[in-house]
Amino acid sequence: MRSMWKGAISFGLVTIPVKLYSATEEKDVSFHQVHREDGGRIRYRRVCSVDGEEVSYGDIAKGYELSTGETVVLTDDDFADLPLKTSKTIDVLQFVPLEQVDPIYFNRSYYLEPDRAGTKPYVLLRDALQGSGQVALVKVALRTREQLATLRVRDGVFVLETMLWPDEVRTPSFPFLDEDVEVRPQELSMAGSLIDTLTGDFDPSQFKDDYREALQAVIDAKIEGHEVVAPGPAQEEPGAVVDLMAALRASVEAARKGRPGGGMEDGSATSESASAGGGSAEGGSAGGGSAEGASAGGGKRASRGKEEPAHKGSGGDEGQGERPAKRARRRTA
Repeated sequence: MRSMWKGAISFGLVTIPVKLYSATEEKDVSFHQVHREDGGRIRYRRVCSVDGEEVSYGDIAKGYELSTGETVVLTDDDFADLPLKTSKTIDVLQFVPLEQVDPIYFNRSYYLEPDRAGTKPYVLLRDALQGSGQVALVKVALRTREQLATLRVRDGVFVLETMLWPDEVRTPSFPFLDEDVEVRPQELSMAGSLIDTLTGDFDPSQFKDDYREALQAVIDAKIEGHEVVAPGPAQEEPGAVVDLMAALRASVEAARKGRPGGGMEDGSATSESASAGGGSAEGGSAGGGSAEGASAGGGKRASRGKEEPAHKGSGGDEGQGERPAKRARRRTA
């Protein structure tokens, strides 16, 4: 990792010189825009909309557009004159419980490494902060922008979490919030059962980016000149929920079966897994089949574990017994 900022943690009369490093990196597959015919890179030029001339990077300033369409031009000198006390300082404001900080405020994460001269006060503040069970609320300026941030300890290192300002977090305003939606106690209880079934300890190593792996496989196949294997059939999207309770029961049952040792003891579905169409608890079909395994249409019946054609008419077994006798008479004739 390469340091991207140098400054100091200001904690009362104590100053701790530190270096700042980005704590995260995105693993997304990056692309360039190219010409489809020959693969040539597509280049962009910085062109002035007034005179049509290409402008060098050193001649570019920042412009603030007014509602009238006019533009106020700000140069580097204008920004240099702004009072920014926290440009090289991480100023500790107060200490707060971490659970009081809504995660929606968090923006980016950075590691802080102490300079050699600041190692002892760094470790002192780190151990004291970790023992308190709190996080430090700080102010810092990164890239000419002052930000609110928290300072916490992770794996023995200070992590600076930059935050959004309160006026940068939008207030949710959706029509359903004003509607009177009734939730039955049974539905709430079943939803709680689903949550309990899926509850576990967080282990990030269990999850991976399937899309990125598939995309990388396509790229590798093109590099090697092989044919790209067609992806498997996509899973069908669930249709509209007809019966919320039935859907919740099915979800609970699927979650239990998906866990090690989570299957039913007798291998059969319980009454909670009956389908919304009215199937019985003992494996009947959605069309109302019985516990003996009869289908919704009634075209077959179960007999000693095997399926036999259903008898036509009211003769039943008597009609079935007459056919062999007639065949015997034909043979003797």
